Amino acid sequence: MFNTVLVANRGEIAVRVIRTLRAMGLRSAAVYSDADAGSPHVAAADVAVRLGPAPAAHSYLDIEAILSACRAVGAQAVHPGYGFLSENVDFARALQAAGITFIGPPVQAINLMGDKIRAKNHVTAHQVPTTPGIAEPGLDDAALAAAAAGVGYPLLIKPSAGGGGKGMVEVRSPEDLPEALASARRTAAAAFGDDTLFLERLVPSPRHIEVQILADAHGTVLHLGERECSLQRRHQKVIEEAPSPLVDAALRSRLGAAAVAAAASVGYVGAGTVEFLLSDANPDEFYFMEMNTRLQVEHPVTEQVVRVRGERLDLVAWQVRIAAGQPLDFGQEEVGWQGHAIEARLYAEDPAAGFLPSIGTVGKLRLPGHVRVDAALREGQQISPHYDPMLAKVIADGPDRPAALRALDRALADTVVLGVKTNIEYLRLLLADPDVAAGNLDTTLIERRSFEFRRISAAELALAAHLLSPEPGTGPWAADGWRPGAPAPRRLQLEADGGLVEVDLAAGAALVDGEPHRLLDTPNGVQVDGQLAHISWAREGDTLWLGSAGWSTAVRRRGRREQVPEGAGAAGVSPHVSSPMPGTVIAVKAADGDAVTAGQVLLIVEAMKMEHQLASPADGIVRMPALKPGDLVTTKQTLATIEPSADDGHTRKDQHG
Repeated sequence: MFNTVLVANRGEIAVRVIRTLRAMGLRSAAVYSDADAGSPHVAAADVAVRLGPAPAAHSYLDIEAILSACRAVGAQAVHPGYGFLSENVDFARALQAAGITFIGPPVQAINLMGDKIRAKNHVTAHQVPTTPGIAEPGLDDAALAAAAAGVGYPLLIKPSAGGGGKGMVEVRSPEDLPEALASARRTAAAAFGDDTLFLERLVPSPRHIEVQILADAHGTVLHLGERECSLQRRHQKVIEEAPSPLVDAALRSRLGAAAVAAAASVGYVGAGTVEFLLSDANPDEFYFMEMNTRLQVEHPVTEQVVRVRGERLDLVAWQVRIAAGQPLDFGQEEVGWQGHAIEARLYAEDPAAGFLPSIGTVGKLRLPGHVRVDAALREGQQISPHYDPMLAKVIADGPDRPAALRALDRALADTVVLGVKTNIEYLRLLLADPDVAAGNLDTTLIERRSFEFRRISAAELALAAHLLSPEPGTGPWAADGWRPGAPAPRRLQLEADGGLVEVDLAAGAALVDGEPHRLLDTPNGVQVDGQLAHISWAREGDTLWLGSAGWSTAVRRRGRREQVPEGAGAAGVSPHVSSPMPGTVIAVKAADGDAVTAGQVLLIVEAMKMEHQLASPADGIVRMPALKPGDLVTTKQTLATIEPSADDGHTRKDQHG
């Protein structure tokens, strides 16, 4: 067994791996970028090594920096977690050359299964069913467009490299194909360094089912059942569960046999996942999608339900043992399942604003204590734009699926993260959806749903005005405006839920849009209209975050009402196009002086591993600086302004035809 294992990752997966290493009595080594110097995974490890600056390319993706860290701490093995270098064949080879054990599969398995085109063609030869389509290396856009008619619409563009749904684009008609191919190539090149694409027929009402594999170096390959991963948004999983409500014992056996055959065909060793696509209308027909040669984000739901000799398995512990040469000490006949488990991914994002990723400082944190939570969060932590926006995973289990659903909903209601926007309220709304509750799932369900999000109430605005009334730095209970004796009336302008509201404060009272509310400070907190305000809050300067029962919002104090700039478009629509967060320009679709229409994409910015298309808010003439791909932009930086067209209807010539 190893003495020291270096974890070449960050965030919740690094904390989760370090927890198992400690339980096994092994010394753990963390690595970190400048942005993560104070992160929980650094504090959790026995020793930590700085890799470099915040961008992943100069830290977590720097192979030589990680090898140097291994030498510095004397690590005999490296656990890659998931993402970053976990499926990078060059990294596995570099570790092998340095005499350091890679806690993952052999190089040849990564190399074969890491390329979806090769993998698909390989498993087809081993009688594993695959989705109809065209999967040939080296096809350019013209060749793919020519082949698309034979594949048939709707179809799916998929990158050959990488995983996690990045670069996958659904195409409904030939007219949409050129732009979809360009977007898929951009994303694949940026995420995986390889823009090779292939096409597959889109399966109607698809279910995404994956099978957990465990294999040792002594010839034993077995499966640990399936996970239901159909609740996805833009091919990114949102909620996962085990077992699948669609799969019965007979289908589980067939899926497991196909997964074992795929893994055995490449001499797989370690923990891995084989992913299948099933038609909800005919689940007996399933197709191989890909094999992930690493641990999956959703592995905890398998750990919660699988039993071997009555005990739960720790997949990370088995990864370490297998990498050290130990054989599996149980067979397929000893694997059983008990109960049901569901996992929700908690993201720093704003569902009400198109799931825009959110950055900021965690000012208040409360995680549920009655379920499993895999997280790397603390109060005061900076949520950086440089990495994936996933903050934590909340995993609940129960004797059956309804009990697990109820436990997960209660856990999310008890979760408070203030300082950034999160998807907690959205997750609870999704869990309450009748089809989700009934287990009628498919990968398009989320895209067909829209939810009404809770808005801040007048009483909560009154509370916010009270908490924001002191000057910054004087504390929430300062006397300002609340002195005994004569009242000191005060008017505040607050921004909340995308609008402005004026609140008049006087001693013990707040007037919100003409509606009076009584306020009283007590030793137990603030009473609003005679009731104690059971709400969490955190303040940063002129911004106050409020949260309760899985809901949160930000209220910002303004000194005066900001005027909407003059310009094109409907009344109240700003003519300015700005970046939603720090990022990198990856495509420019217009030039200064072009005539544009409302909704036309002007440029594309990448931030937090996602593409953000910035569109014109109105018809008019675009005014924009000479931006180019690779340029860095900051939050709220104005990137373009739309001017009204000339009164006579003539506009400047579109420079791009």
